[in-house]
Parts: sequence; C-alpha cells; structure tokens
Amino acid sequence: MMATVAGWHIELEFNEIGSETRAVALLRLPNGTELRAHAHADRHPDDPSQPRVGEEVAAARLLNELAGRLLAEAEREIERATTTPAHLTL
Repeated sequence: MMATVAGWHIELEFNEIGSETRAVALLRLPNGTELRAHAHADRHPDDPSQPRVGEEVAAARLLNELAGRLLAEAEREIERATTTPAHLTL
C-alpha cells in the first residue's frame, strides 16, 4: 500500500484596530481552489489589552468559518461526481 502525501497552504493575518481584532485566512488547496474567510473579536472596553487573546478568539472563529467553507466545497465535489445531493455536517 502506498501513502499519499498532500500539502495545504494556509495564511492567517491579524489586524488590531482599537478594541477589535480582525482576522483573514486564505487556504490554497492542491487543485488550485482558494477559500477565504474573515472573522473578528471584540474586547470589552474595561478589559486590558491582550492582543494574543484577541488573535486566539478571532482565529477560532475564522477557522470555524473556513471549516464550513471546506464542507461546502466537499459537498459540491461529491455532487459533481455522484449527481446526488450531499449534506455534510461537522
């Protein structure tokens, strides 16, 4: 049996503006498909500035959004191959 190795490239970028952390992701699949997602986290004005926490929250939301986009892409590919509606869930 032969192993297949696949590599995916993902870029995450964070930007802090006041009490908001914005995050953007770009995922490139081996077939050339690019999936993008955006998310943010808001810090309460009374909380101390902790950029890492904002990045963690924004990244979690971003990756959740990206997971949904990946499932939708997989559904489309299954439907193209089988001509049967596909409904995938996390």
